[in-house]
Amino acid sequence: MATNNSSDTIYLPLENVDSEHCAMIVDKGLAQIKGVESHKVEFNNRRAVISVNTNSAVADVVKTIKSLGYGVTTLKKSFPVLNMTCASCAVSAESIIKTLEGVINASVNYANATLSVEYLPNVTNPQALQKAVQSIGYDLLIEDESTQQDSLEALHEKKFSELKTKTTWSIIFSVPVVIIGMFFMNMPYANVIMWVFATPVVLWFGKDFFMNAWKQVNHRSANMDTLVALSTGIAYVFSMFNMLFSEFWHSRGLHAHVYFEAASVVIAFILLGKMLEEKAKGNTSSAIKKLIGLQPKTITLIQPDGTEKQTAIEDVMEGDTILVKPGEKIAVDGLLISGSSYVDESMLTGEPVPVLKNLNEKVFAGTINQKGSFQFKALRVGKDTLLAHIIKTVQDAQGSKAPVQKLVDKIAAVFVPVVMGIAVLTYIVWMLLGGENSLVHGLLAAVSVLVIACPCALGLATPTAIMVGVGKGAEKGILIKDAESLELTKKVNTVVLDKTGTITEGKPQVTAIRWLNDDDSAKQIFVSLEKQSEHPLAEAVVKYFETVQPISLSSFESITGKGVKATYHNETYFAGNRNLLAENNIITCAELEQQAEEWSNQSKTVIWFADKKKAISVVAISDKVKETSVEAIKKLQDMSIEVYMLTGDNEATAQAIAYQTGIKHYQAEMQPQHKADFIKELQHQRKTVAMVGDGINDSTALATADVSIAMGKGSDIAMDVAKMTIISSDLNKIPQAIRLSKQTVATIKQNLFWAFIYNLIGIPIAAGILYPINGFLLNPMIAGAAMAMSSVSVVSNSLRLKWKK
Repeated sequence: MATNNSSDTIYLPLENVDSEHCAMIVDKGLAQIKGVESHKVEFNNRRAVISVNTNSAVADVVKTIKSLGYGVTTLKKSFPVLNMTCASCAVSAESIIKTLEGVINASVNYANATLSVEYLPNVTNPQALQKAVQSIGYDLLIEDESTQQDSLEALHEKKFSELKTKTTWSIIFSVPVVIIGMFFMNMPYANVIMWVFATPVVLWFGKDFFMNAWKQVNHRSANMDTLVALSTGIAYVFSMFNMLFSEFWHSRGLHAHVYFEAASVVIAFILLGKMLEEKAKGNTSSAIKKLIGLQPKTITLIQPDGTEKQTAIEDVMEGDTILVKPGEKIAVDGLLISGSSYVDESMLTGEPVPVLKNLNEKVFAGTINQKGSFQFKALRVGKDTLLAHIIKTVQDAQGSKAPVQKLVDKIAAVFVPVVMGIAVLTYIVWMLLGGENSLVHGLLAAVSVLVIACPCALGLATPTAIMVGVGKGAEKGILIKDAESLELTKKVNTVVLDKTGTITEGKPQVTAIRWLNDDDSAKQIFVSLEKQSEHPLAEAVVKYFETVQPISLSSFESITGKGVKATYHNETYFAGNRNLLAENNIITCAELEQQAEEWSNQSKTVIWFADKKKAISVVAISDKVKETSVEAIKKLQDMSIEVYMLTGDNEATAQAIAYQTGIKHYQAEMQPQHKADFIKELQHQRKTVAMVGDGINDSTALATADVSIAMGKGSDIAMDVAKMTIISSDLNKIPQAIRLSKQTVATIKQNLFWAFIYNLIGIPIAAGILYPINGFLLNPMIAGAAMAMSSVSVVSNSLRLKWKK
């Protein structure tokens, strides 16, 4: 591994981590490794996120995880090495490979000129290995490699296929054991035939349970494999003893029962449960697979000489010109430079209506061109595209833990040891109070307790619901950053909306202007002032006066929430709202005052332009209310949610917009800090507040709110601060997000309820609590089926979220 002067973050794909309890065991193991600065296990993403600062740390991490009985998804491959002439060449080639990030182990054999390497497929690939070897004068003979994600998908498919094979053969071998054990116990050689069929199931198809349980023992830990290995192992060994030494029981007047059917059927059922669970869990991550599948593998590149060339998406560079034909997917983010077409952006925004794209408009990776053909210039490629950002956000959110999970983790940490304790106690109680068949009944009851207990159902209850909820949000154009915000959104009873860009289109236009003295120099100063301002309203002014030539100003200053000022020829000029003029004692004449009031009453925003003595001009800027805003605000109010509007505009404009949209509560002339203070006031009234904004000036308020929601067409800073992003900037997505949160939390509660109830009822019944009442003692086979189905039912319940409206 490479020497790291500073710590590097590495993602390790995990295998066999089937519950949060398993994830905790891995996390504890990572805490013991030198050179690991930080570590986190994301159960939903099946990965460990580590920061390392030493050479051997990653190899040590992989070794530790494997020693705990889990796996890291690595690839082991061999490649012919070319151009080597001596043994020292082999040493050089091996050394350079070992310095690459993502390489776990590597060795070069000079005799057969072969590199054997183990690496993380999500960190490096054969092409990177080849480049490293080429850099020191050698070469690797490699085949064309698919993408990293495809490698991982192939490995998961292979694992599922193996599990399916094991399950199928386990059931085939178990069926005759059950038939003989239930109906033909007295046939000749019945025990031997059952042993012959049960042995491959227990010792071959079920060997992973025993191997992993032994690894857990070596680390003084326990998991579900421990319970399965103990229960089936006890049943199998006890049956072997009874078959070989039946006289031991006959001499004591007892019949020597064998329980090969219990051992084999339990393993068959648990393998079946695992297979169904894997299939269902694959469906919970379908949203991320859909997103990954949106990117095409190849594109049509327009070369400098104008010819077309088919090339791999990995080779696209910023600035390349790409041709998109009808029906093709857009490969990277860019700017349209030729042609026009309608583009289906529903996979990113959740909006079904195709959007018309004209010259100089942005197009995004993963969207689908309709009937037209166009060329665009690549602006963002690879991990910088909007699609890549969405995929990463969804993966991170699916890997995060909801607050309720902390309690579940504490229970899961002690669950297996407690169950083992209950099994031992069950056996002791049966031995003391069980009568003539106490030994057999005690063993059966202890085995049933070990089999029926299901830590997996507990561990899957929260994460699977979060995965489906976050994925469904992404499909609807609602990007959720973490599980906590998804869980908290259901409690929102107050929504605070910024005006510009949130309720309105965010595309302000100058609709009218009134001058006291209409001279060119005043226009030049005004335009030059607004050109240096970052406010969207200033942009509207600059666009309106695009024919006016700007001039050089000095001492420019931006006054937050009020406007701007600068100096020209030793004279100070101001552009901004009415408060800016009042603070600087600038006189405003009645004519301009009257005009400004008239425009404000028409819900237009007014900008004043003045020198240090008097107002020179007023400008009316109109920002159209979005078509969906009125409908969305009514939906929120129908859900008994209070809606507030905060704006930096004057009272008259704020009142007009509030009236137009049906908002009952609003605050005008609010500066950024005032917005944050207002949200704190609402929180002091014990309200759970969601803030919705789109600009840099909203970032403080977004950070203060309980739930922060950014508009996807707004500033990057707002999106970075916010816990949710509405990609299409449609306010109708907010009621959808609240409903999704309620549905997800309800699903989590249902899952946890059934997981807890299942164990609370199942374990006592397995222990034999009903035996004194009605003589019922649970068969370990039934216990195995129940245990297998408990996990499947939890995952299936989570999947129901996908089809809820």
